[in-house]
Amino acid sequence: MDTQAIVKELKLERARLDKAIAALEETDSPAPRTSSRSVTTSAKSTKRGDRLTPEGRKRLSEALKKRWAEKKKAARKGK
Repeated sequence: MDTQAIVKELKLERARLDKAIAALEETDSPAPRTSSRSVTTSAKSTKRGDRLTPEGRKRLSEALKKRWAEKKKAARKGK
């Protein structure tokens, strides 16, 4: 690829980035102030990994292992 083609591609990319930045700036508004109560609830909602109990996690693991074993078995039959 020659230098002129590279420059042309970079200019196209810059134009795409300028459009994206402009779109984001249009929607950019100052964040509303939150009370300490809502901050603590939002902090809890970001903790997503604690929803399964250890027993539930084990059941899910076993079900997935069974599912993949059945898929593997079906794939062998199809060959």
